[in-house]
Amino acid sequence: MKKFLSLLLCAGLTIPALCQESAATEEIAAPKQTFARATFNSTKLINMQTTELVSPGSLQFMISHHFSYLWNKDAGSQNLAQLFGLNSGVAHTYLSFDYSPTSYLNLGVAAAGYSKYEGWAKIKLLRQQTGLKNMPVAVALYTMFNVNTAKDPSIDFTGNRFAFMNQLLISRKMSSTLSLQIMPTWIHYNIVPYGINNSNEVFSIGVGGKYKVKGNMNLTLEYSRQLNMYKNLLTKNGAILNYNPDLLSVGVEMNTGGHLFQFYIGSTTDASNIDQLSRNNSKIKDGNFALGFTINRSMNVRKDK
Repeated sequence: MKKFLSLLLCAGLTIPALCQESAATEEIAAPKQTFARATFNSTKLINMQTTELVSPGSLQFMISHHFSYLWNKDAGSQNLAQLFGLNSGVAHTYLSFDYSPTSYLNLGVAAAGYSKYEGWAKIKLLRQQTGLKNMPVAVALYTMFNVNTAKDPSIDFTGNRFAFMNQLLISRKMSSTLSLQIMPTWIHYNIVPYGINNSNEVFSIGVGGKYKVKGNMNLTLEYSRQLNMYKNLLTKNGAILNYNPDLLSVGVEMNTGGHLFQFYIGSTTDASNIDQLSRNNSKIKDGNFALGFTINRSMNVRKDK
């Protein structure tokens, strides 16, 4: 009887210890949550936004220039005189400031050229991650308004000066060197831009990518295709108007630590996404490519507690 009680006592002491050891082993073996970082090096790839946001409490300043065409087939020797579009007197400038109050929200304003101004919000919806929770992509929503403040007697209602763009950004860091993104876009004009009997809605789809060449240098690419409202459009005066639905840009970006420099060649001279994706006059087949660059600087303006 004493031996039986001793065995029960040993079992009672041993089983809880084994259970605790098993639970500890399971806790150690639990997969670590890992987030994809630096999918892209900037909040903008070339012309389009990325799923990236500046750090919470950081203010970012960007200045972008789009010059004239590298080569105009009708310009002759003036192409050299104009230094391949750099000295033509044409430079469409985009100045922007944006701030991230939290890790999932970015707010910004910009001077978009032609007396136009823009304001936007970018919301991070999903982060690419592995571990207890797996998410193969990062997703962000970019929503922007554009207002035309230029004097125009044909605009008799203030609301007709506004246009809006909504873009869903879906990216994936494929490896330490390659990142890809897809960008479905919807643009809405409060007034039909092409005259009567046309739609207020313009849709496009875009793709982009970044390839890391070395630690501080990346190659970038963007391509967007306008899906409607670009062919045989009727103006108020009865003229036929056509736009180019394809937007192609390639570039290189270099990070100096304090600044990010982006240099690119693209089939647009416009600075605003709304003009680029719905009223692009540059034709790829005619070699209508222009040089451009962006300088990016961000700084922390919020004191950490």
